[in-house]
Amino acid sequence: MSLTPSPQPANMAQDKIQCDACPVLCQISPGRLGACDRWGNVEGVLKRMDPVVLMAREPRALVASDPAQWDGSIINPSPIFVSGVGSGTTYPDYKPAPFIVGSRHEGMDMVTVVTEGIFSYCSFKVKIDTDRYLGPEQATVRYQDEAVGHVTTIEYGSQFLSIGGVHHLTGGSKKEGRVTCELMERLGNGGAAELVIEGGATVIVQSGAAPIVNGVPEQRMRVGCGSATIGIFAQQWLGHVDEVVVVDDHITGVLSEHQAGRCLDMPPSGLKIRGKKSTPGRYFQVANPGTGWGGTDIQDPLSIIERFDPRYAQPGMRILMVSTTGEHAQYFVLDEALTPQAAPMPQPVAQVVERIGENCEPAICTVLFLGGAGGSLRAGVTDNPVRLTRSIKQSLTRVTCGGAPAYVWPGGGITVMVDVARMPAGSFGSVPTPAIVAPIEFTMPLADYAALGGHVSRVQSVEDVMANHEHRVIAWPAGEPWPLVPLASPAGESE
Repeated sequence: MSLTPSPQPANMAQDKIQCDACPVLCQISPGRLGACDRWGNVEGVLKRMDPVVLMAREPRALVASDPAQWDGSIINPSPIFVSGVGSGTTYPDYKPAPFIVGSRHEGMDMVTVVTEGIFSYCSFKVKIDTDRYLGPEQATVRYQDEAVGHVTTIEYGSQFLSIGGVHHLTGGSKKEGRVTCELMERLGNGGAAELVIEGGATVIVQSGAAPIVNGVPEQRMRVGCGSATIGIFAQQWLGHVDEVVVVDDHITGVLSEHQAGRCLDMPPSGLKIRGKKSTPGRYFQVANPGTGWGGTDIQDPLSIIERFDPRYAQPGMRILMVSTTGEHAQYFVLDEALTPQAAPMPQPVAQVVERIGENCEPAICTVLFLGGAGGSLRAGVTDNPVRLTRSIKQSLTRVTCGGAPAYVWPGGGITVMVDVARMPAGSFGSVPTPAIVAPIEFTMPLADYAALGGHVSRVQSVEDVMANHEHRVIAWPAGEPWPLVPLASPAGESE
């Protein structure tokens, strides 16, 4: 697509064009690109160099109730969704969005407002499936020696990082903003990045790939905490062992003390474990966080055992120690002095350890884009922006990012969150303000668009877009909800 050049500054060479696609306002010489590598001066015309991405859904055949009456024709032609990838921006934002596209879905007139937002208020939330200790909460995350984010909470079998945000993009040094923006664009487009956590680990993250912690690829996400693992597999251990300890940085489980063991009438083993006792059979702080057994710093599982009480322990007792992923497991038998001695693991016990591993999902990294779209880009949709916000909150308008479904946070504004793995390749760009450029689309019935004061006169058809603008067509991802289905329609295609 191309834009009418902005009024030229008096001191700018006559053959240059000032680009107004973002606040940088590059002055572009003939045949050259702006700082973003996305807009260029093509024979005196400011032009978006990347084609807009159209997404085509495969046509589907509808089988009649009487197959003999069906002539084999495809009754709904392959529909096209115009995504925001490559569409261009609304800057300065009083302009209508680059594409306001009319289409029909099952007889209903729909409108999709398509743009690329320039996001200064945005970040990436990175979910890392691992029990390994990455670093203390609130620790600074660094990329190329610059502070780019921080460690947030640990959730069940995963740890989270927050990358980017307006303070890192604009509140630090120029280099910090540039490096942060570079990292965010890389992560959003599915690239790998090595992050260093202060006081913790070095981790390589990439959307959809296994995290690599201190050079070691993760394999499994835990089946549960130590207590949950005890509860799940207690009955399968019954009769094959006299005690099981599931080592976990957070909640270490001890089978004979645990309610699961008691319900199975297991006698006490006399094992005394280090740590802070919570409820029966559940212990906190048995060791420090680390990259060893169960996310602790231990390499020898016996180091968390204080002793065996001779009132209950007996020579020959069978002890299994295992981690929450089954990657670490060792079998012991008490000798005459009630000292655990390593022994070959019996097959029935090994089978349960293998089952722990079987129940662990593959460890991957998930990258979520979180952006505040409640600012001025709304003027590209309507001249009364609050109506768009209300329409979204009333579930009349669907928000997508590159066609991918976006979660809209409750509360004020339009704060969206989307899994970058569900977006088209190359969805994210940047401008050197610095800020991230990301696609966003608003889809609603035409009548609703007119009611919220939309730029109805700028509506064009999909055919117009294809005829008049450079574009490329990619396949619609299988299984993803089709954005043109009206949110408020009780009938029609299901999500």
